[in-house]
Amino acid sequence: MRVPLLDLTEQYRALAEPIQAAIDAVLRSQRFILGPQVKAFEKAIRAYCDSPHAIGVSSGTDALLAILMALGIGRDDAVITTPYTFFATAGCIARTGAKPVLVDIDPETYNISPSAIQEYIEKNCRSGSNDELKTRGGKNVRAIIPVHLFGLCCEMDAIHQISEHYQLDVIEDAAQAIGAEYPLGERTAKAGAMGEVGFFSFYPSKNLGAAGDAGMIICRDAGLAKELRILRDQGMEPRYHHHVIGGNFRLDEIQAAILAVKLPYLERWSAARRDAADFYRAEFSRAGLVKKVVLPAEPYRNRGLTNHHIYHQYVIRTPRRDALREHLTKREIETAIYYPIGLHEQKAFSYLGYKKGDFPETERATRETLALPIYPEITREAQRYVVNAIVEFFG
Repeated sequence: MRVPLLDLTEQYRALAEPIQAAIDAVLRSQRFILGPQVKAFEKAIRAYCDSPHAIGVSSGTDALLAILMALGIGRDDAVITTPYTFFATAGCIARTGAKPVLVDIDPETYNISPSAIQEYIEKNCRSGSNDELKTRGGKNVRAIIPVHLFGLCCEMDAIHQISEHYQLDVIEDAAQAIGAEYPLGERTAKAGAMGEVGFFSFYPSKNLGAAGDAGMIICRDAGLAKELRILRDQGMEPRYHHHVIGGNFRLDEIQAAILAVKLPYLERWSAARRDAADFYRAEFSRAGLVKKVVLPAEPYRNRGLTNHHIYHQYVIRTPRRDALREHLTKREIETAIYYPIGLHEQKAFSYLGYKKGDFPETERATRETLALPIYPEITREAQRYVVNAIVEFFG
């Protein structure tokens, strides 16, 4: 049996007719840039995320870059984030001229560790003349970017305590976590809607995927939302009048139309992914593998949340990761490694001065984690085949 890591063909087959109709409607209108489809999809996302403002943009990367620009983060600043994430998280910080400050992850969730954030601040920062937080190099620490990795929210209560104490903005990287929920105080909050501002990616492989690149920003502040709308369109307001330098960060009408067709199915797809994750867990337990591989953490499972985890990826860990992956490849089971190298070891970030050994939990995760096939339409037969192949590997 061949088991792909992700198979989008069944999803498209089920929605081909309404998607084609939506595309045709855009083509007939000849409205391709910031038209009614973008506005309608923004409205739908506002309702879905319970957020006052939503700004459609061209990608998750451009979403973060626009946010940093709107917040005025630049050469004199530093932003705290994780080394265990996609390159763009820190890459966008660097593109503004600011310094990415990396802290290690929690070994169970793989998300940024609040205790590591606090430790970094206590050991490496001081208060400036205006009570702003400064690094040893004199940079102003402006924000924290927690990344809700693999579809599981970070510990936002603890992160908010730190951000409020030191007056830092929280920018949620929810690129992999649209719809994921977190027990924030006495209420249930959704990924992206817990900080000052958050963003999503609709890259085709995401749980809600476009037919190309697309992204979305959500925020609470009307002034920030207005600034972001101006920045996404070359800093133009009104037309051909530019008071700030922005970019071409606009969400296409066709992508918005496709995403609007898919959004009503997102909850169903998230539930199917969780069912698949539960089946994996039961099969791993039945096969006696839970002492040989570490299964994904579910810290919020019993907190009354529906979407406690949305399983953008199903990631296991074992010290024998590379040999296991080779074995699964021979059995025609596709896997992936997210991520094979921490950002602190990337050549592009060598100027930051980090070295191997600085973030031991990140480095252990890069050596041991492996993503198994998961998507809403995956069959139980395929999942049994995956688990049985892992049983075979461990003998």
